[in-house]
Amino acid sequence: MLIEVDIERTLNSRERSFTLKATFASDESRIVLFGPSGSGKTLTLQSIAGLMRPAMGRIALKGRVLFDAKAGTDVPSRARRMGYLFQDYALFPHMTVAENVGYGLRKTWQWRLSKKDRRDVLILLDTLEIRHLAESFPADLSGGQKQRVALARALMTRPDLLLLDEPFAALDTLLRGRLRKELIDIQERFHVPMIMITHDPEDIKAFAQTLVTYDAGRVCEVQPFMNRA
Repeated sequence: MLIEVDIERTLNSRERSFTLKATFASDESRIVLFGPSGSGKTLTLQSIAGLMRPAMGRIALKGRVLFDAKAGTDVPSRARRMGYLFQDYALFPHMTVAENVGYGLRKTWQWRLSKKDRRDVLILLDTLEIRHLAESFPADLSGGQKQRVALARALMTRPDLLLLDEPFAALDTLLRGRLRKELIDIQERFHVPMIMITHDPEDIKAFAQTLVTYDAGRVCEVQPFMNRA
C-alpha cells in the first residue's frame, strides 16, 4: 500500500468547532482529494506532511509509519521525505530561483551549498527547462514559472511523496491545461507519487487514479477513477 491515512482532530475557535475525520488508503501513484472549501483537505495534507499533529489515528507511507497516536510515533516533518507544493508557491522573495530550489539541501550550519549540491540544482533546473531563470527573483517570474520553481524545490530532495495544494488555482485556464500535461510528465519522469487537492473537475479527469471525496470534515467516498488522462 502506498499511503494509509486514518486520522482525527478537532479544532476549536471562538467562531466554531471543526472535526476532521479522514480515512483512506491507496496504492495508486496519483491521488486526488476533492470537496468544498473548508472540508478538511488541506488539514489532511498538513497531517501527512507533519505540519499538523492529529489527536488520534495513524499515517503510513509505503509501509513506513509516520504517525501513530497509540504507539507515540510522530516522525518530524523534515524526516518524512515529503515534497510540499503550497497553493501560493511560498517562494522566498529575497532568494534567487537557484537558491529557492536548493533551500531544502542546506544544513543548518551551511551558509552556502556544496559544489555538488549547486551542480545538482542546475541539473534539475535544466530538466524543468528553467535554468535560464537561475539568477532571477520570484517577483520577476510569471505564474507558470513560479509553479515550476516551486515544483523543482519540492523535487530537489527526492521525496517519497509529492503533496500539492491546489497547484493550478492561481493560473489562467489556458496555462492550467498546459501545466497539467507538464506535471504528469514530470511526475512520471521522477517516479514520485503524489496527492493533490483540487476544486476543479478538470484536474480530476487529468490526474485522479484514486478519488477521495470530502464533505464537512469527513471522507465520504473513496473510489478508483477510471477516466484518466
